[in-house]
Amino acid sequence: MTGTYKITIAGLKRELPLCPLNENIDIAAFVMFSDVEITVAAAEALLKKCPDFDVILTAESKGIPLAYEMSRQSGKPYAVARKSVKLYMSDPVAVTVKSITTAAEQTLYLSAEKAAMIKGKSVLIVDDVISTGESLKALEKLAEGAGGKISAEAAVLAEGDAAERTDIIFLEKLPLFFK
Repeated sequence: MTGTYKITIAGLKRELPLCPLNENIDIAAFVMFSDVEITVAAAEALLKKCPDFDVILTAESKGIPLAYEMSRQSGKPYAVARKSVKLYMSDPVAVTVKSITTAAEQTLYLSAEKAAMIKGKSVLIVDDVISTGESLKALEKLAEGAGGKISAEAAVLAEGDAAERTDIIFLEKLPLFFK
């Protein structure tokens, strides 16, 4: 690590460790796991900014705490696109994704039961950080493949160029750190 980045999210101050993405860029690592205070506050703030929806969709794994808390606060169900097929998943729908924080290409899966939950519904896609937008594209394909209609896409943070996008909802900008 090469330092930290201070940020305020939903009124809460955090200091994020800087981690090397490659030899030219560091990223500030935002991890909601175990930070219940930021998860609750970010979910509340995002729900105030999001249009109406029927169901929340997120990708495994860092978006799960946010989706759960947004579900709890809104009373709307959520579904998780899994990174592998689980024994309990019947007839999974699959899409491939390449994320900035993942070394290799990954496949996301949605079970037939979760796809049925999305069919004909207005879907809010959520994640912890939007950076390249590749995870969002995969979730869009899954939702649309299941017969859902995207109402909005939201994240706690928009990183790098994503912070200039007008088609996503986010709470704060997260810069990239060029060496």
